Amino acid sequence: MKIRVDRDLCRGLGNCVAIAPTVFKLDRENKAVILDAFSVEEDTLLEAAQSCPEDAIILEDDGGNQLYP
Repeated sequence: MKIRVDRDLCRGLGNCVAIAPTVFKLDRENKAVILDAFSVEEDTLLEAAQSCPEDAIILEDDGGNQLYP
């Protein structure tokens, strides 16, 4: 699974960090960045993505097909 953050949408609320702190952190601009996408199970990645009210976290399968949002 591939994961990316749309920095234009991210408001830095930190829900993703609370759910998956080994995957996400907030940078100096208070935007989510990816640390290690493979440090948690895919279910946790999905939960973190779903917790973002701006849908700034995009999940894709290995073929590039968008899984979320």
